[in-house]
Amino acid sequence: MKQFFIPTNKGIKPVAEEAIIRVEASSNYCRIFFINEKPLVVAKVLHWFEENLPTDTFCRIHRTHLVNRQHITCIEANSRLTLANGDVVQVSRRRKEQCRLFLKQSA
Repeated sequence: MKQFFIPTNKGIKPVAEEAIIRVEASSNYCRIFFINEKPLVVAKVLHWFEENLPTDTFCRIHRTHLVNRQHITCIEANSRLTLANGDVVQVSRRRKEQCRLFLKQSA
């Protein structure tokens, strides 16, 4: 179980990488969705998470979304991913092929 340290306004929060379902960007902030916790909002851009989380587990599927491959439960024909917590996120047209290759590696 690999630890990932997230800087928050209350200090640094250690989190298991496997516990992160997805990261959603919103301006200069990101909302991190976890398996058994409420979402956490931090003052970091999505690019920071993309650089610091392992690229073999996390994939940028959209301008605003970074998802954990381990939590994808369904891949729909219209390029939508259903995640373990029930969230449905759209894969952008620009990242569709990159996402398809990424998901094929894990199969």
